[in-house]
Amino acid sequence: MHRLLTTALLGLAATLSSLPAGAQGFAAYISPPRFELQPVPGETLRQVVEIQHVGREKGNYRVYTNDWVFNADNSVTFSDALAADSCRPWVAIERRELTIEPGARYRYRFEITPPPGTAPRECRFALMVEGLETAKVEGQLNFPVGGRIGVIVYAAIGNAAPLLELTATRVATINGQPTALIDVRNSGNAHGRVEGFVNGIDANGQRLELAPADLPILPGETRALSLAPVVQEGRPVPTIRFPLQVEGALEWGTNRLPLNTRFAP
Repeated sequence: MHRLLTTALLGLAATLSSLPAGAQGFAAYISPPRFELQPVPGETLRQVVEIQHVGREKGNYRVYTNDWVFNADNSVTFSDALAADSCRPWVAIERRELTIEPGARYRYRFEITPPPGTAPRECRFALMVEGLETAKVEGQLNFPVGGRIGVIVYAAIGNAAPLLELTATRVATINGQPTALIDVRNSGNAHGRVEGFVNGIDANGQRLELAPADLPILPGETRALSLAPVVQEGRPVPTIRFPLQVEGALEWGTNRLPLNTRFAP
């Protein structure tokens, strides 16, 4: 359930500042990088995120919640301001600041309590863990260093669920390379992900196994997902020569998305 989104998510998203030589900076591993929960209206659902401090000195951290937006370029924008449909008022966190000894792990608790009678919907927020460190450079004053990580939380209330459909297939240039893309629309009221593998043959007769990018598709949006070759660790990524013929089916939940198409620039 808890797979890494993209780097960005950070987790789905981590924002790190520039550090001077010798500064400890942000020194934490956080697990899991995201939660996918099913709270019941009127009941409190408690969860734990583990923060491991790997710095050589004590680590000081601030913890808080944010709303967030997943942008069209797959970046994430966090906001302290409450969004119009924010469910952060339903969320309680254990404490706002903590100190962790070098090498120690801290099990940090948070909980979510949807009000009684809450209609089916997906609640989304980020649990932000921010380093509170200072560094001193010779001849200068102390200044803050560090960074933050956003742990993404999805909470499906009632029968909230995605409804995904393939709307288009195309080729676009990404990082200077032609890339096969599928456009997937979500008409449901919870986020969804497309998974699975399909088979491809490129213009040189090269046979490939392809998988879609592991990105969330939020309710009401259409997101472009790249199809990339699946390669064993340590092996080079093959170059695809278009046109590319793809056959098979991808999946979301127990549903299938047939994909039998020719990708040509």
